[in-house]
Amino acid sequence: MSAFLAVYLREILILKRRWARHLAGQAIAPLLYLLTFGLALGGSLTVSGRSYQEFLLPGLAAMASMIQGFSLAGDINVARFYYQVFDEIQAAPVSRLAYVVGEALAGLTRVFLAVILVAVLGFLFGVRLHYGPLFWLAIALNGLAFAFLGVAMAMLVKSHADQSLLTSFIITPMSFLGGTFFPIESLPNWAQKVLWLLPLSHAAKAARSAAFNEAPIFGDYLALTLSLALFFALAMWAVAKAKA
Repeated sequence: MSAFLAVYLREILILKRRWARHLAGQAIAPLLYLLTFGLALGGSLTVSGRSYQEFLLPGLAAMASMIQGFSLAGDINVARFYYQVFDEIQAAPVSRLAYVVGEALAGLTRVFLAVILVAVLGFLFGVRLHYGPLFWLAIALNGLAFAFLGVAMAMLVKSHADQSLLTSFIITPMSFLGGTFFPIESLPNWAQKVLWLLPLSHAAKAARSAAFNEAPIFGDYLALTLSLALFFALAMWAVAKAKA
């Protein structure tokens, strides 16, 4: 337990030192999306009887949970390649499980901060939604899954520059194709089948249903749980490989 807390608290102390610029950076993307897509297009579009702003905001929250969970990889890489923090952790009595869980929960803390910020921005834009337990469960499952994926990728890449390529090839396409900005159901069947393989698609759908106070589709939560388990196993394997 103490090893897990040490890993977690190290990341939180770093976050505490730069929280202002961290939150400012988190606010830019959702603010621009709400301005460009929400205000510019939202007044003339409706999706399933909802304004486009109402449709967009839960998708932005799900996307923020993915981006912030995965962004942990960048900080791990900086600490690993430039400050040799991972080498120090290897020499300490810190188990793989403690390291993976500690890092991932630090990523989840970032996720909650980012999504709260999205909700506040939405409120300022006049969007009123229901942020109940099922909404936060979808956000937590998705954020934790991508935090585990971030830990895994940070262990597998050979340089900090490679991390940017992973973001470009994994996170950026998923941000635009995972049901954030448009309903996946409007696409052809073959495209829907492909996009429903993405965890973000299920996170956006689950968060949207919860935010609209509609009956949940538990298949989405199951898909997120399976993604979390898969990425957790990948992170455990990647850390073991990096320690070898």
